Amino acid sequence: MNIWIIIALIAVAAFIWFLYNSIIVAKLRISEALSQIDVQLKRRTDLIPNLVETVKGYAKHEKDLFEKVTKERASLVSAKSPAQKAEANNMLSETLKSIFAVAEAYPDLKASQNFLELQEEISDTENKIAYARQFYNSNVLDYNTKLKVFPNVFIAGLFNFKEAEFFAASDEEKKEVKVKF
Repeated sequence: MNIWIIIALIAVAAFIWFLYNSIIVAKLRISEALSQIDVQLKRRTDLIPNLVETVKGYAKHEKDLFEKVTKERASLVSAKSPAQKAEANNMLSETLKSIFAVAEAYPDLKASQNFLELQEEISDTENKIAYARQFYNSNVLDYNTKLKVFPNVFIAGLFNFKEAEFFAASDEEKKEVKVKF
């Protein structure tokens, strides 16, 4: 009889251990996914000075725009939480759209090989940021789901696990995009 109690206790302990570890793995995946967003945001902030210098050569009078890009880049670099990073990222995205508008106004700039390459790099980086955000949010969904399903909900409560924050799009990002030719 005692052997069955010991076996049952070992089985319960192993089950709790398994559930706890699965929550920890999900939490670590969130950290890894957030670091991938940081990598892509860093890549973006490294590209921006090059873009600004290229555009400055063609449009010296657009000084305010370039100063705004520099300011938004600094905000992105100094952001700490996912919400701050999302907000700074959104503000920088809006400012970068202005730079592309400047390019539309200056045909010589659009034709510059350096500008075309930088524009391609920024477009590639934006795609990578979008993927990294999607990957992060998928991991947050997985983790938050683990915290709420039975029997994990008991383990999560026992060890005080908290829900993770999604990397949300701003209202500005959700607006309809209008393309005119």
